[in-house]
Amino acid sequence: MASMITPAAAAIDLNADLGEGFGRWALTDDEALLSVVTSANVACGFHAGDPSIMRRVCELAAARGVRIGAQVSYRDLAGFGRRAMDVPAAELAAEVAYQIGALEVFARAAGSRVSYVKPHGALYNRTVRDADQAGAVVDGVRLAAGEAGLPVLGLPGSLLLAAAAEAGLEAVPEAFADRAYTPEGTLVPRGTPGAVLHEPDVVVARAVRMAAQGQATASDGSTVRVRARSLCLHGDTPGAAGLALRVREALGAAGVRVEAFA
Repeated sequence: MASMITPAAAAIDLNADLGEGFGRWALTDDEALLSVVTSANVACGFHAGDPSIMRRVCELAAARGVRIGAQVSYRDLAGFGRRAMDVPAAELAAEVAYQIGALEVFARAAGSRVSYVKPHGALYNRTVRDADQAGAVVDGVRLAAGEAGLPVLGLPGSLLLAAAAEAGLEAVPEAFADRAYTPEGTLVPRGTPGAVLHEPDVVVARAVRMAAQGQATASDGSTVRVRARSLCLHGDTPGAAGLALRVREALGAAGVRVEAFA
C-alpha cells in the first residue's frame, strides 16, 4: 500500500518548465501548472519566452506562492535551446547572468524574487559532463547573484552540481518522472525512441518510486539510483497540468510532502 512506503526523503519539490512561448505563440499551460507545482522554471528569452510572458508568469507564480527559477539556455530560439552549441565560457557566463537579471526584474516587480537557476535543454545536458560549460554557468550565477549566490538545479552526479558546490552554491539534485534514464543515470537523448514517457500511469508510478525509494528503471531494465530533492514534469507535454496534479496527489498518498526546496 502507498501509505506503508517509507519515503527516501520527507519532502520533495515539484517543478515544471513554464513561460515557454513567444509573442502570440504559447506552449505551456502556465496558469494551470502553477496551481500544482511548487517551483516554476521560467524561460528567460533565450530558448523561449519574451518580456510580456516573463512578467505574466512571475505575477502568477508570486500570487500562488510558487518559487521562481531562472531557466537559462543557450541563445537558440529557433531550436528551442535543444541544439548543441559551442559557446566560449566567458560569453556563456555573461549570457547566463543576463537571463537571470532579466527575470529578476519581473520577479521583484511581482513581489517575489528569483530563487534558483536551472539550465535548459542542450545546456543542461552539456553541463553533465563538460566542466568548462558547467563552470561557466556557475560563474554566470555568481555574476548575477553576487556573494549570496543562488541554488542550482541539475542532474545528480553532474559536473554542474559539483561546480556549484565547489563555488559555495546550494547544489540541488533533481529527477525526471517523464524522461527515460540510461543505466548510468543520465537522461536518454530526446531523439531516441522512448526518451519521453507519455503514459500517465507510468509517469505517476515512476514519480512515486523516485520520491519514496530513490530509484527508477533504466532503459535496459536495470535499476538506477535517482535520489533527488526536486522532481521535474515537463510543461510542454500533452495534458501536463492534469498529469502534474495526479503526480502530486499520488505523492501525498505515499506519505511524501510536496514543498519547495528554495
